[in-house]
Amino acid sequence: MEESVSVEKKKDHQEKIQQVFTEMGKVVVGQEALINRLLIGLFTQSHILLEGVPGIAKTLTVSTLAQVLHLDFQRIQFTPDLLPADLIGTMIYNQKQANFEVKKGPIFANMILADEINRSPAKVQSALLEAMQEKQVTIGETTFQLDRPFLVLATQNPVDQEGTYPLPEAQVDRFMMKVNVDYPTKDQELEVMRRISNMSFDFTVNTVLDKKDIFDIRNEINQTSISESLEKYIIELVYATRDPKAYGLNDEAHYIQFGVSPRASINLNLAAKAIAYFDGRDYVLPEDIKEVAADVLNHRIILNYEAEADNIQTKDIVATILNKIPINN
Repeated sequence: MEESVSVEKKKDHQEKIQQVFTEMGKVVVGQEALINRLLIGLFTQSHILLEGVPGIAKTLTVSTLAQVLHLDFQRIQFTPDLLPADLIGTMIYNQKQANFEVKKGPIFANMILADEINRSPAKVQSALLEAMQEKQVTIGETTFQLDRPFLVLATQNPVDQEGTYPLPEAQVDRFMMKVNVDYPTKDQELEVMRRISNMSFDFTVNTVLDKKDIFDIRNEINQTSISESLEKYIIELVYATRDPKAYGLNDEAHYIQFGVSPRASINLNLAAKAIAYFDGRDYVLPEDIKEVAADVLNHRIILNYEAEADNIQTKDIVATILNKIPINN
């Protein structure tokens, strides 16, 4: 009886996830792939790095998703003069009480949009990344646990690089995925123009999931099975970035300076389970791994100057690896 109840509950959650996309569609045109990746990050306790030109609804997508999921949302605009205290909070002196009090910063929310993270100096970046990793911050002598669920969505503008502080590779590695957000299609942009040009357009959406649902979905995704052959397939993909010549990838070996870290294999496994769950399955298929491989691997493969000179990108390398590495059944 309990098993049938849990199956019904799981089915209900999977239907609600589809409702999330429907509600998002009321405000955001297109961007289903981006919403999918944001939900994967949320349900696997991971963080997402978004890269795209300005004005393609990155902020609108994240803020609307927070409404649909009934989560506290904070947008932080990163600037060169931002201080760690502006992010995590600080101690302020209360003259009436004659003592210092903690003033918490905007990091204390469920969903954080770190807008243009590469515009702030290393101190601020490291403060955010520490909070992401440890799920806690220390203000003065007191350590505070951050709210759960806790999801950081950081954006980077690939066009304007003047006056920016690029994230070091070791810090970028802490993001589960790097998602490249592209321009909308002609039809999508026409719909966007019509909606936003209507100044009385209603941006309100209905709440579909709550925090309890999110934690339940996490547990259900965790129970999704992955075969040993697919686990080994993930390891082969990862090792192909570290030693390309051993896999017959001689051309790619000229371009790869460093392969991916062990976080890549962990995140490939998690993301593939989430994709399978969204698709209504309790087991992972090879297609699930291939679907998320580029987003999980593209920011972890470090290319050399030859790759830049020959206009080779990490997505090209990942595509070749996926074509060359067989699945050992």
